[in-house]
Amino acid sequence: MASVAPRSALLGLYLFVSRRLGRVTLRLLARRKAEGKEHGERMPERMGIAGTPRPDGRLVWFHAASVGEAASLLELLRRLQLARPEVTTLVTTVTVTSERFLEERLPPGCVHQFAAADVLPWVERFLDHWRPDVAVWTESELWPATLYATSARGAAMLLINARISHRSYRRWRLVRGLSRALLGRFDRILAQDDLAGQQLIALGADPEHLSVTGSLKEGAAPLPHDEAERVAIARAFAGRPVWLAASTHPGEEEAAIAAHLTARRGLPMLALILAPRHPVRGDEVAALLRARGLTVAQRSKGEKIGAETDVYLADTLGEMGLWYRIASVSFIGGSLVEVGGHNPFEPALLGSAILYGPHVRNFADAYARLKAANAAIEVTDAEELGRELATALAPDRAAAMAANAWAACSEGAEVTDTVLETITALLDRPR
Repeated sequence: MASVAPRSALLGLYLFVSRRLGRVTLRLLARRKAEGKEHGERMPERMGIAGTPRPDGRLVWFHAASVGEAASLLELLRRLQLARPEVTTLVTTVTVTSERFLEERLPPGCVHQFAAADVLPWVERFLDHWRPDVAVWTESELWPATLYATSARGAAMLLINARISHRSYRRWRLVRGLSRALLGRFDRILAQDDLAGQQLIALGADPEHLSVTGSLKEGAAPLPHDEAERVAIARAFAGRPVWLAASTHPGEEEAAIAAHLTARRGLPMLALILAPRHPVRGDEVAALLRARGLTVAQRSKGEKIGAETDVYLADTLGEMGLWYRIASVSFIGGSLVEVGGHNPFEPALLGSAILYGPHVRNFADAYARLKAANAAIEVTDAEELGRELATALAPDRAAAMAANAWAACSEGAEVTDTVLETITALLDRPR
């Protein structure tokens, strides 16, 4: 059982305000709906109004804000349903893209809902309907009204994949009384790495209830893909060497172009798959590529790969499993610019050698482990990316790095076991 959470004047003030925020939040949601950021037909779910009846029996509620967090849960959800088929699993997310991602990927019988906004009456309405036995949060989603109301109803509470960004850590330190009151409500906290564990304890987490387990993303199933599409795209490249610039941000496309032109000097037939982190930037990135004299085929527009194609612009959602399987070497974006890096386990599980920049604080331990295993190479700028890319593309080097990545990543499968055991223990605790 979690220790009694300390009182906090800031939490009391937050709850007082949260109880009165309905009208303001409705206006914000309406604006987001107009911008395409809310699902119009399912807007009532954001107000805690359930879109489906609650099944009978025990229920475990998982909250994952984004696509990446939702993807990390899929293998755990599958394993939980196999181990405890009598238990209903509910997954809430916030974004429209995460709902689209989960639509065809959730295990049968798993229920998806949009999360209620952190307005206390809406959260209470959500909880009164779903009555979770165990509530599981991923990474760093600490919404005060939701945590308070869930704790008040006696649900077991678990924080998994726990980490906190540098910016969030600095903000929470200014309101340590509030963070302590929230973190103290968790029965267990499973941190991604030592740094995350130390930061959470500094913010008020009980050390006796915190363990460092590694990232759940290490134990995730490989990203899905359409095998017929993979075969067709590989055939279109006609045996050419292919590399991938994955999840790139502004500034990194320029580096990828420079690296591609450098590596192409020794590999004239080299092709690049470029997958921007935000596909909505597709036209902008296409214009940048063409301005550099490169021939582009844009996937979102159905353009076909030909012998003359220099770059295949993968400006679509939910297809990274394709690109990692096709490319022998992948540069992982968000790492040459101050974003903090993206998940390296996805390419590691799918046989792609890994290149990355210096800004990977979000997955620092993972990249350090892959680098130590000779599975990943760190680069500092576009010039070094080009040099290391040319080296990594050698078939024997790419194969060795990919094998090392797979071995290092497979060691993390026990994380899923640990989380599953923790959830089942909370389910089986005396009520």
